[in-house]
Amino acid sequence: MELSLGAVAGAVAQVFTIPVSVITTRQQTQPKGDKKGLLDTGREVVHSEDGWQGLWRGLKASLVLVINPAITYGAYQRLRELLFPGKANLRPWESFFLGAASKALATILTQPLIVAKVGLQSRPPPARKGRPFKSFVEVMSYIIEHEGPFALFKGLAPQITKGVLVQGLLMMTKERMEILFIILFAYIRKVRDTRLRQMANAVASRADVAAGRAKEVLPIVVK
Repeated sequence: MELSLGAVAGAVAQVFTIPVSVITTRQQTQPKGDKKGLLDTGREVVHSEDGWQGLWRGLKASLVLVINPAITYGAYQRLRELLFPGKANLRPWESFFLGAASKALATILTQPLIVAKVGLQSRPPPARKGRPFKSFVEVMSYIIEHEGPFALFKGLAPQITKGVLVQGLLMMTKERMEILFIILFAYIRKVRDTRLRQMANAVASRADVAAGRAKEVLPIVVK
């Protein structure tokens, strides 16, 4: 359920952020002598063949890439069951290793889509004579035809390096934070139980004092 909600939230976020991604990719792939600012690059995209829709180029690929976190989390849980079965609390290096391995696997599986997305959002190559790609499938077919299938994984090493560091540290921190929260909640519960016992003892003590005074007064009243 959490993964489904996360995927929906990620898809909605992509709809609103994809124009920024398109402009950023265009700026990063501009020739050295043709550098433009944010607004000028946006105008260039809008005035191209696609018009305003050009700001949402690569949206389908981005929506598919929303599954990347789901693959990462699923791989993390599966690797944890295989490598550390029945272990409730992992050591920091174990959490880091599982996070890094799961992210590396997810990156390898989705890298062709990442490359296709960049191809969609960039200027078309000179061989296409200014004709933009229409879909990420067309980009992938073009890359395979002109550069070979391994070109779909170009840039994989930096992506894995970044993902390994980020996801490894994230999962290591997550495991530590879970333990800290468990300890914190246990401490809060202990403090609460102690205070409740103290209050109960105080009430009982007051009741005993009241009962003792009542016994002292009662013989006088009887006489």
